[in-house]
Amino acid sequence: MMAMMADEGSDAGSMPGQSRLESYLFSCELSSEVPFYTFQADEDEDLEHFLELRTACVGEGAKDEFNVVEVTAFNYQGKKTAVPIANLHISRLPMLSLGGFELMAPVTLRLKSGTGPVTISGMHLVASEDGEESDITDDEDDLEDELEPIKPAKKKQKL
Repeated sequence: MMAMMADEGSDAGSMPGQSRLESYLFSCELSSEVPFYTFQADEDEDLEHFLELRTACVGEGAKDEFNVVEVTAFNYQGKKTAVPIANLHISRLPMLSLGGFELMAPVTLRLKSGTGPVTISGMHLVASEDGEESDITDDEDDLEDELEPIKPAKKKQKL
C-alpha cells in the first residue's frame, strides 16, 4: 500500500496544531459472490477516516447487463442514506469517473443489480491533528505565562 502525506494548510512548514492528511490507495471488487463492501474506521478517536471514490469499472467477464452500484453512508443529520452512484454496462458505459466523491466512514458499497464484477477505486484519507508538537508548545507557553522575568534590583542612590 502506498502512502502519500500532505498538510491541509497552505503553508509548507509544519505549524503546531495543524492537521495532517495521509492518503492510501483503495480498491474493492463487487460481484454476485461478494455483493457489498463496508469501509470502516479504526477506533482511534484522534483520527478521521474518509473514502474518496474516484472510479467505477466493469471488470473482465461481465455479462451484457446493467450493474448498479449503491453507496450507503450517514447524512448530516446522522441518518443512513442509500444513493445509487453508478449504472455501468460492459458495452455502453464500462467505466465511470466519480470525480473524488468523498464520504466519512463508515461507508457501504453494494452491487444493487447485476452480477459484476465491478471494481471501485479511490483513496482512503486519514486526517489527524499534529498533536505532538502542539502539546509541547502549549506546555512551554503555560510555563512562560506563569513565570515572570526576573528584574535586577535598583540600587538606592545616596544624596
